[in-house]
Amino acid sequence: MRLRLLTVIQHGGSVGNLPKYIANILTDTTSHEESHLKVLRLLESNPRMNQRELSRAMGISLGKTNYCIKALLDKGLIKVQNFRNSQNKLAYAYLLTPAGVDAKARITVQFLKNKIQEYERLRIEIEMMQLEADQKSSIENKQE
Repeated sequence: MRLRLLTVIQHGGSVGNLPKYIANILTDTTSHEESHLKVLRLLESNPRMNQRELSRAMGISLGKTNYCIKALLDKGLIKVQNFRNSQNKLAYAYLLTPAGVDAKARITVQFLKNKIQEYERLRIEIEMMQLEADQKSSIENKQE
């Protein structure tokens, strides 16, 4: 599997024949919901964060950050407030709306459910791999 995965990555091939969890890792780095949750959490803790700071904190491009902010504004989950007294006319605060607070709570619950399911799948897979490794080493020890 490791060789096949390496080959797919190196040659940009299709991930269609790989197990779904590996295909997801290769094709979907972060869901929109997860990105939105990260932005909502960051803005809730620091409303004066600008898009460049958000981009750095999230480890994504400035363009993706801008796209995410616009999506959250369009959904009514955040609003922009300009500081009139500020020397910097580009000084904004991104404030969560009541709908944004509700969405953050809902997305957080779903995110936790997904991560718990992912953890359980990984735990089972690790147990299966450990059993396979134990069986293989047991067979090899008998042959010696």
